[in-house]
Amino acid sequence: MAVYDKADIERRMAGATESLRHDLGGLRTGRASTTLLEPVTVEVYGSHLPLNQVATVSAPEPRMLSVQVWDKSNVGAVEKAIRSAGLGLNPINDGQTLRLPIPDLTEERRKELAKLAGQYAEKARVAVRNVRRDAMDGLKTDEKKGVYSEDERKRHESDVQKMTDATIAAIDAVATGKEKEIMGK
Repeated sequence: MAVYDKADIERRMAGATESLRHDLGGLRTGRASTTLLEPVTVEVYGSHLPLNQVATVSAPEPRMLSVQVWDKSNVGAVEKAIRSAGLGLNPINDGQTLRLPIPDLTEERRKELAKLAGQYAEKARVAVRNVRRDAMDGLKTDEKKGVYSEDERKRHESDVQKMTDATIAAIDAVATGKEKEIMGK
């Protein structure tokens, strides 16, 4: 990375936070959420497709998901994909629609999910630190090339550290909120 690009660093750090939000969206909290089924892929037409490309997912009730399969011949494949996704959901087949009651989470399962949320947050923090390291290395290289004076480099490094601190604080806030939601507090 030649020459300090603050917008690029901010974009890359924000990407880590967005990725975390997406990962956490797939964690079950005892409430119906359509994002719960995002990781599910269905084997239809000789290939693996995301569930949202073969059906419409909705949450008609707080503890129920509804999957409206577009092609009646794919209902069995969709049902099988949901059962084998490891989400702990048992689809009820109503013809072309699958109803998915969201069961209560056991205390043990809540702790597992909270731990997983923590792992996702740590992965995001590592990504942010990698962006910081790349930026700092780039600044040192640019200083050696004579692009920046030592004072300019230090000022930019301070900016990068402030962005890092703010992004990690945002990641921690998102993760803590999700853990509280999972634990039902």
